[in-house]
Amino acid sequence: MRCKYEANIFLTKKFKHMRKRFFKTNCLNKKKIFVSLIFISLLLLQKSSFAQPLTTNTHSFTAKNISLNTRFDTTIDVDTIPAGSNVTTKSAPFAFGDFSWMNGQSRKTSPPAFDSKYFTGDVTFDFNYTGSFNHPIDNTVVGSTALSRDNELQLSFLGVGGDIHYGNVRGRIMMQFGTRSTVVPRNDGSSYKGQYDLQTIYRYISEAYAGYHWDVWHGINLDAGIFMSYIGLFSYNNFENWGYQPSYTSDNTPWFFNGIRLQTFPSDKVKVELWLVNGWQSYGMFNKQPGLGASIYYRPSESTGWVFNNYEGKDDELAPNRMRLHLDYSFNKRYYNNPAASFIKKAAFSLTTDFGFENGDGVTPFGKTVNGVYAPAQNFISGMFYNRIWLGKKWGWTIGGGYMHNPGQYLVLAPTGYADTLFQQQTGPGSKFDAFDYSTSIDYMPSQNVTLKLEYVHRQIEDIDAARGTQQLSGYFAGKGGVTSPTGFEAGPGWSYTSSGAAVPPPLSTQLTSSGTQWLPDLVKSESRIIVAFLVRF
Repeated sequence: MRCKYEANIFLTKKFKHMRKRFFKTNCLNKKKIFVSLIFISLLLLQKSSFAQPLTTNTHSFTAKNISLNTRFDTTIDVDTIPAGSNVTTKSAPFAFGDFSWMNGQSRKTSPPAFDSKYFTGDVTFDFNYTGSFNHPIDNTVVGSTALSRDNELQLSFLGVGGDIHYGNVRGRIMMQFGTRSTVVPRNDGSSYKGQYDLQTIYRYISEAYAGYHWDVWHGINLDAGIFMSYIGLFSYNNFENWGYQPSYTSDNTPWFFNGIRLQTFPSDKVKVELWLVNGWQSYGMFNKQPGLGASIYYRPSESTGWVFNNYEGKDDELAPNRMRLHLDYSFNKRYYNNPAASFIKKAAFSLTTDFGFENGDGVTPFGKTVNGVYAPAQNFISGMFYNRIWLGKKWGWTIGGGYMHNPGQYLVLAPTGYADTLFQQQTGPGSKFDAFDYSTSIDYMPSQNVTLKLEYVHRQIEDIDAARGTQQLSGYFAGKGGVTSPTGFEAGPGWSYTSSGAAVPPPLSTQLTSSGTQWLPDLVKSESRIIVAFLVRF
């Protein structure tokens, strides 16, 4: 039997399309600076966390019923404690508190529905209906990885899988079906390098990794495969999030990595994780250098959590010397907790700030003249804030929003349909993208396995400028005319179809309105929408 409170403590996040241009820099010095920052952070955390005594878990655990496998990976993940192991309830990382209140964290504290000695099942159903006030005729949503179709009921995510545990050997497999199996993989430009169609190979897998656990410190795990990213705070599984449509900071950063990770737990309050991956949410590798990263979790108490994510890589096609640096830091705080109250039982907020840039192959972090030629700015500055209040035992209310500043557009989600053609023509060094959003949602949670969510979200573009010498876009989101065709259907003169039924569009110049004039995708600068979501997790 598993313990009542699973240590499901780690936030998951994010994946995005970036195909822009890179440049030459002294990578050796930058890597030294990157590693030095991580080392200094570790020293500070060691000083602050190791000085505090370990807190005994208040839940009724025993050495044999500890369940440390967390759906999104992050504790020591051993179900059967090996003979002679010194793992105890007191030493289990993050087992001293209940962190189910956190944004991006599963709120379930009950035992899993499917459990055995060697396998713990995990099944999620995520259905949504969304209606845009723009009413696009092709029912297409632009600029989201949580949503895809407008004015329709859709299965967004069916996750089926679980955790395998045999002694100290561990593994996780999570298959995915629904619209996300198309919406997310399409943003990976690395799959267009070489052969074998990586998007098709991997699209139905959200997680697949295997590894080994050592009973050292408070646990060490070494895993290889596809695993969730923690950049952007929000979880890939919307059952775990306070809101449904993430702000840009989360939606435009990686949802997954493909590579190797080393998780270490030097304290029951600290996790330090190192990444060696193919790239920034990519199945393959854009250039010769793999992506490097480090994630640090620090939870000094049950009411407070810090996350420090750091990434460095070379992730732009045709720009092998362009370095990308990205820092993603989050703070979760539960500032009110009164379980005995009849109305407001808990209140908490989450704050996430991101800073990153690219440097080399024709761009600089903030724009400057290099060898007599101006190299435009290419950076990413964003933030998001959410506040949640728990009302009684079954209701929750969240309000929040965020902003994104991304000159160079290298982390902007590419639109779909003919809008993608126009977007790719204007994006690159010298282009601009500034946007903000805000949302509010009400959750009804009749049990720990079910959430019914009603959400209103508004997203708006403040500035979208094209690279020099290219055509300016009128907007970004889908307007009433949609982005697919004059009729909204992938059909008409010039359209053809593959043997699998996929539509092959003709050149945009062949698309004419009913009056015979040139049709163009209807792109607007803002959208407001209602989202109704039904989420069930076992």
